[in-house]
Amino acid sequence: MLWFRPVAVLLAAALSAPAQWPRQTPPEQHPGPTIKVDVEVVNILCAVRDKRGGLMSTLTQDDFQITEEGRPQQIKYFTRQTDLPLTIGLLVDVSRSQERLIQVEKRAASEFFSAVLHPKDLAFLISFGSDAELMQDLTGSARLLRSALEELRVRSDVSGMQPGPVPTMTQPRGTVLYDAVYLAANERLRQEVGRKAIVLITDGVDMGSRMKLEQAIEAAQKADAIAYSIYYVDPQAYGGRGFSFGHPSDAALRRMSEETGGRLFEVSKKKPLPAIFEELQEEMRSQYALGYTPDNPARDGSFRRLEVRTRQKDLKVQARKGYYAIRRPEN
Repeated sequence: MLWFRPVAVLLAAALSAPAQWPRQTPPEQHPGPTIKVDVEVVNILCAVRDKRGGLMSTLTQDDFQITEEGRPQQIKYFTRQTDLPLTIGLLVDVSRSQERLIQVEKRAASEFFSAVLHPKDLAFLISFGSDAELMQDLTGSARLLRSALEELRVRSDVSGMQPGPVPTMTQPRGTVLYDAVYLAANERLRQEVGRKAIVLITDGVDMGSRMKLEQAIEAAQKADAIAYSIYYVDPQAYGGRGFSFGHPSDAALRRMSEETGGRLFEVSKKKPLPAIFEELQEEMRSQYALGYTPDNPARDGSFRRLEVRTRQKDLKVQARKGYYAIRRPEN
């Protein structure tokens, strides 16, 4: 199976200087999915939390309400036991500003893959700095993913006294965050079925992407992928000044996550990266799967706004904000 077209063809219309995708060994064979995709059904994965932030796992179909463009929709199916295949893309920032954090990321991500991947689940690894590189193609092997993690190295075109992506008159490609998300969603996840997630580890700074934030979000939405962002900042980076949660660099990550039904995490002394991965694993295994047939059957490519809520007003639902009514391919 050909997973990537030649790079020059892949992004000819979108990126004038495409990301680097080295030739990979074909992904391991894995059993086909046990579900049948109904193109008339809009599928939504969501997590529900109480006012204290605890995950709710005992709700029923009657507890949920869905609206599309403000119109109530009838839920067609519901399950709390989300055993659909899971495909995860882990995207790791390897720009100069993350140099001191990479070893921690390797260890924590390795433990995460070992814990979260079940039979039929797949994952891939992308590093991004001055370009995006596919370190490991789709696989169900935690061993192969661990091996790829060990190969993570700093990649940045930016040099000089100040680490990290620094704007200059030549506008170097410092951290192609949005390009990496776009490629992961469009070229890896869009053709997969079941649950799909993009997990980002980054300080949120993008410098040099040819894709805009909006295009990265759109690609994730069209792939039905949930984006989870892990905001990880080295206080010693950026000339020793650093920056904290609430800096503009995390706003894009928050928007990307919330628009796709994910969440933004912050690494801190109280919540180190391994603890965040444990929380993320719990959330991925505590999702509700909802489906409905939209009252607007047109497949016109338009974006439809969604809202998922519960009848209990004090509960917070974490779900994607909309979907694209993709046109059916012509026969």
